[in-house]
Amino acid sequence: MQNASTATLRKRRHRLMRGLPPIEQIVRGSLIETFKRCGRASCHCVDGPGHGPKRYLSTIARTGERPRLGYIPNATYPQVAAFLANYRKLQEMLNEICAINAELLRRRESLD
Repeated sequence: MQNASTATLRKRRHRLMRGLPPIEQIVRGSLIETFKRCGRASCHCVDGPGHGPKRYLSTIARTGERPRLGYIPNATYPQVAAFLANYRKLQEMLNEICAINAELLRRRESLD
């Protein structure tokens, strides 16, 4: 990034800004997938992986709080997975924008 011209950095930052995922379509957390055994001796889950997958979203509202688990129905799993991916993408893009801004400041360039 240090070898790129100022104009190139500004163009990259502008492209990143245009490509940010919609803010209303993000969620921070982790998906946990489990398989459960029911305990019946005649059930297929005795010898197999179990019933499932059952998915849960682990989120932390504030730093220092315990994680909260919420059940995710299989029908909403794709949407939740997409929202989690949007959060990771947003985080990566913001990190790159911050690095570009830091480089422009290091060069004593205007951030406009």
